[in-house]
Amino acid sequence: MEIVLLGSTGSIGTQTLDVCRKHNIKVKALSANCSVELLENQAREFLPEYITVSDEKYYSDIKTRLADTSIKILCKEESVCELAALKCDRVVNSVVGFAGLLPTLTAFKAGNSVALANKETLVAGGEIVMRSLKENKTSLLLIDSEHSAIFQCLMGAGENKFSKIILTASGGPFFGKTADELKNVTKAQALNHPNWKMGAKITVDSATMMNKGLEFIEAVQYFGASPEQVEIVIHRQSIVHSAVEFEDGAIIAQLGTADMRIPIQLALTYPKRLVCPAKKLSLTEVGTLTFEKPDEDTFTCLKAAKKAIKMGGNAPCIINCANEAAVSLFLNDRIRFSDIGEAVNKALSDVEYKKDPSLEDILNTKIAAENYVYEMFKQGEI
Repeated sequence: MEIVLLGSTGSIGTQTLDVCRKHNIKVKALSANCSVELLENQAREFLPEYITVSDEKYYSDIKTRLADTSIKILCKEESVCELAALKCDRVVNSVVGFAGLLPTLTAFKAGNSVALANKETLVAGGEIVMRSLKENKTSLLLIDSEHSAIFQCLMGAGENKFSKIILTASGGPFFGKTADELKNVTKAQALNHPNWKMGAKITVDSATMMNKGLEFIEAVQYFGASPEQVEIVIHRQSIVHSAVEFEDGAIIAQLGTADMRIPIQLALTYPKRLVCPAKKLSLTEVGTLTFEKPDEDTFTCLKAAKKAIKMGGNAPCIINCANEAAVSLFLNDRIRFSDIGEAVNKALSDVEYKKDPSLEDILNTKIAAENYVYEMFKQGEI
């Protein structure tokens, strides 16, 4: 098997390479945003044909470091898409944010199967992505632990239909907090997830529960569910990764340790299940599993996401891109944690809505939503 890995130095990327190392999976190409030393080490170990860095300031450095190899090193805006179009068995897309959309579409057009860890692809351009998937007759497997769990619950279902998808959420570091308590939380607190080790952006999204809102939208788009068929349940232990209720009332759940290498590996080796480097689950060690309702009045990003998918059109793109801008401001110490939800909800109300957006409309929506949030910041409105 041979893969192209987009976003190799991030959390998902490094864990994907763990799986490749375990099962001798060949890596044809790597892309990264920064972390030049780590990228060099990955390149020397896996010897890909191609590497691309998205930031020009790292190009000369990585080129010098790898001058003694035959690896082709690229650095231009469209290089990630060039890698996505390379002939391979699977493109693993773990690029962060909206930037993952075009590589996914490019991979489909090239006839490549995609293992997707970039939830913004289906959130921002869900209808376009699913249409492209069908038109190009290829396959899409989701790496998110929750969507992988749902997929696994449906693997043996045959023609039986689900009546409900139960999407579990850890609740993040601020579960149980009030809106007033969230006003003064620090960046360090927001980045301290209780169960998962992830990148900064997705960790903040988990703290605001926007991550679960984005996954809610993904579930609707990917599994063909209605918003009313998806229920979010707070499950603090992160052992039940999600579940499916069938029409007869039976609920099938997928359980496992909080280790992303399990869903990553399945997305690479499906339909085979191979030995995984992740720790095995012991139910007796876990002991107790709890389930509670989310507080959408406090975690307003979640409410915005649910509203957006019911609106359809470019509304999910609006909330996604407004959130990316707001999280960036928060991580740069420019706004408070509680301002993120306010920015997302205001953008959903004020940025131009389009019912049947084209790809160009989606790209323009991204710019409009980001500019809206940055302008709010400049005007002191957040």
